[in-house]
Amino acid sequence: MDYIRTRWAADPKAAFAATVEGEVVGSNFATNWGSVGFFGPLTVRPDLWDQGIGRRLMEPVMDCFGAWGNSHLGLFTFSHSPKHLELYRRYGFWPRFLTAIMKKQVAEAAAVPGRVLYGELPAAERPDALSLCRALTGAVYEGLSLEREIVAVHTQGLGDTILLHGAGSELDGLAVCHCGAGSEAGTDVCFVKFGAVRPGPGAADRFERLLDACERLAAERGLDQLDAGMNLGRPDAYRRMIDRGFRTWLQGVTMHRPNQPGYSYPAAYVIDDWR
Repeated sequence: MDYIRTRWAADPKAAFAATVEGEVVGSNFATNWGSVGFFGPLTVRPDLWDQGIGRRLMEPVMDCFGAWGNSHLGLFTFSHSPKHLELYRRYGFWPRFLTAIMKKQVAEAAAVPGRVLYGELPAAERPDALSLCRALTGAVYEGLSLEREIVAVHTQGLGDTILLHGAGSELDGLAVCHCGAGSEAGTDVCFVKFGAVRPGPGAADRFERLLDACERLAAERGLDQLDAGMNLGRPDAYRRMIDRGFRTWLQGVTMHRPNQPGYSYPAAYVIDDWR
């Protein structure tokens, strides 16, 4: 999995390194999803733990959030580590529900009606597609925007974004997917970095269609594993993934500032991963 190159390339001004005598000893990355901002991975060389480097790497990230004007901030960390929870609590972050990083073996998947790939759209149609995506994510949580991720995946050739159209002019769902080596997915994996469906009546059915479309993309790319993160504050979406054969291989806790659910509420059908 390559978190460093992809996030630096997406926004070099939001990538930070700690150095000692000219040698890189730690790093941190901020991500801007409109009204939502999160950071990570925060890394420090093990022989220099507990020397304040982590705190120094938090300072420019918090400055980024201030400049961007994000109203809801978050991170993913180890749920069993009091040291990590205490570090982030000092910056106003509070632990909420667990997030399960889940995987399943890809099966042959039928074509999904209404599925379009962002990367296959003519350039002239992409601004309108991004506008539809903003409307959908804004309906899930005010101001939430995945435009940065959609564009980064396309321009860096990391995978593609699924656009799921319904009967009307609205978008039914979207999924930003990394595919294979050189991306955040890793070798032979399709990773759904973010997915969401339009809220309201029928959202559960739209979510099932979106999962079908993600598995179809993985099969088309010849990838054997599908990975996706699910916050347990969205219990029905979590149950539906389990029913489809997804199993947790990594578990952590999301911390939020302020201490509110953001878009992790029971009626939300969202896939995400703040690692």
